[in-house]
Amino acid sequence: MNRSLLKTEPVPEEGEDVAATISATETLSEEEREELRRELAKVEEEIQTLSQVLAAKEKHLAEIKRKLGINSLQELKQNIAKGWQDVTATSAYKKTSETLSQAGQKASAAFSSVGSVITKKLEDVKNSPTFKSFEEKVENLKSKVGGTKPAGGDFGEVLNSAANASATTTEPLPEQTQESL
Repeated sequence: MNRSLLKTEPVPEEGEDVAATISATETLSEEEREELRRELAKVEEEIQTLSQVLAAKEKHLAEIKRKLGINSLQELKQNIAKGWQDVTATSAYKKTSETLSQAGQKASAAFSSVGSVITKKLEDVKNSPTFKSFEEKVENLKSKVGGTKPAGGDFGEVLNSAANASATTTEPLPEQTQESL
């Protein structure tokens, strides 16, 4: 049996050079190895102590927050508010906000302009000879059908009266017999 296969060597830590570890352990004396083992134990003990101290500090922090009435939701709100404040303070946000504001103003002006153009076109249509002729024909129809009101009523009234007049001039439906019910 080969004894060198059973001999345990330290496993290199992440980032350590394997070749350097092998050559370093071969050149260490038994006394140096024992010193390194003591140092390793001491560092591991310090890490354990620091972990315990950190846990105690976190517990103390939670107790202070509880006494102050600070809960996770409030902390989240504060963090979000602080984050938003930080974002709004950036030059990129300010430039974007300014650009969007200008775009909104231009869009508002464009919509206002379009509305004005549409209003003007509708007024032009209302004042056009074709519309006037149509309006006169409706007035004539109204006077022939309804007759009693003077001409010049508003267009909606004229249409309603013409519709009512045509509905009253249609023949009544024949009465239903008992058998059809």
